[in-house]
Amino acid sequence: MRRLKLGVMISGNGSNLQTLIDACENPDYPAEITIVVSNRPDAFGLERAESAGLPAIMVDHKTFDNRTDFEDTVHNILKDHGVQLVCLAGFMRLLGTDFVNRWKDRMINIHPSLLPSYKGLNTYVRALEDGVRFAGCTIHYVRPEMDNGPIIMQAAVPIAQDDTPETLATRIQGYEHKIYPEAVRYIATGAVRVSGNKVIFGDPTMIPSKGLISPKPSNLS
Repeated sequence: MRRLKLGVMISGNGSNLQTLIDACENPDYPAEITIVVSNRPDAFGLERAESAGLPAIMVDHKTFDNRTDFEDTVHNILKDHGVQLVCLAGFMRLLGTDFVNRWKDRMINIHPSLLPSYKGLNTYVRALEDGVRFAGCTIHYVRPEMDNGPIIMQAAVPIAQDDTPETLATRIQGYEHKIYPEAVRYIATGAVRVSGNKVIFGDPTMIPSKGLISPKPSNLS
């Protein structure tokens, strides 16, 4: 089985990196990590990569005179390691148009909201302040516009009345860890394709037929 070669880009703790590491340890999983890149020297994800025996490189963006030089360096690292799919996993820098376009439809990101709602930062706080009934997370192909691009997979998480940003974040991150490896699996096995600004699934039965309601109506069991 040919395995899709992943390059994972991180800036911090690397919990989603860890879920990909764990998934790739299964010999039946159709992808493997060939390089981990961090733009911060103190990112704990670098230790996760080292513990897993994966090559990891720190490219400190602060040491570059401009974004273009930084992104060219990262691009060359990814190419040198044969990367076929770039996985942004808590990478906390906006990437320039040229870099994104070089990896168009070959770079994905995870965002802690149900896009296109709540782009940007502080998603948990904003959702709670607005009183919405569902929050969640989204995996999407990356486009030059922030938190934009064809959506591959989402998890909707009901918001409890006593939720805080911290408790909501914990629950949503649990779903992030479930869907990121699955989204990579879909891509690696050819189960999805991009058509315009949408992701099309080859098997329509993969899409759930039932919706979610919150709060639950009294006439529903």
